[in-house]
Formats: sequence, structure tokens, C-alpha cells
Amino acid sequence: MKHTKHSTPPRPRGHGRGPAHGIGRTLALVLPVVLVLSGTLAVTRVNWTGSPSSSVLAAASEELSPRTATRAPQDLLRDRLLLELQEKDPGVALTDLQRAVNGRPSLAKHCVSIARALGRAAVRLYGPSRAQSYARPVCDTSFASGVAAQHR
Repeated sequence: MKHTKHSTPPRPRGHGRGPAHGIGRTLALVLPVVLVLSGTLAVTRVNWTGSPSSSVLAAASEELSPRTATRAPQDLLRDRLLLELQEKDPGVALTDLQRAVNGRPSLAKHCVSIARALGRAAVRLYGPSRAQSYARPVCDTSFASGVAAQHR
């Protein structure tokens, strides 16, 4: 029996997968994260107290949750700055950290750990290179060391 060879050229690898496939894969990976973050941020920004307030988070933490009211000031500051980092950028959060420490010197001993937490969060949100671009001498180089620690 004679073996016949077909004249159909071989299909290139990834045939039929154009730029839309790459975009679809990226969306499949990124979209759940974006939805979780935006849903979480939307819930934390809702004014559940019924009273107009410029700081909805502060109002909610003081009026609605006795457990939150017993949290240490540095924990409240860290959480507020992490939220600010997500909503704005690490530079704004670092500036506010410096202002908080200047205004309340008792927070100075927690500045390093808060700045490191901001550095780790910045890497998760922006990647190591972009996160490092926000580094400044707040609490020495703690933000930068947080970026470096998260990148390893």
C-alpha cells in the first residue's frame, strides 16, 4: 500500500489565537482581583452611620464597632494608609504617614513597621519597579525595605 502525502501545509502553533485571546486571558486573571478590591473598597466607603462625615471609615470605626474602637492607634493608622495606598498611590500614603508621625510622636516607634507594610502592599499592587519609584525617606528607608522584602 502506497502512503500518500497531503498537500495541506502544517498549521502554525497557536493558530486562531490572536490578540483577543491574550486580552481574554489577562482579563480572566486580573478581573477577579479587581472585582474583589473594588467591591471591598466600595463597602468600606459606604456611609452606614446616616450622618454626613468626611471620614466615613473613621465614623464607622468609632460608632459601629466596639472591637475596632479598642484597636491600637498604629493599627488604625496602618489600615487607613493601606486603603489610601489602594485608592490613590503610595506617595500619598507615605506623606500622610509622615504627617501622622509628626503630629503624634508616640506613633514614631511604629513608623518602620507601617512603612514596611505599605512597601509590601505597593509591590502587590504596582509591581516592584513601580513601587520602588515611590520610595522616600519616611521612617528612614523602611518603605524601600518593604518593597525589597516582598520582591524576594
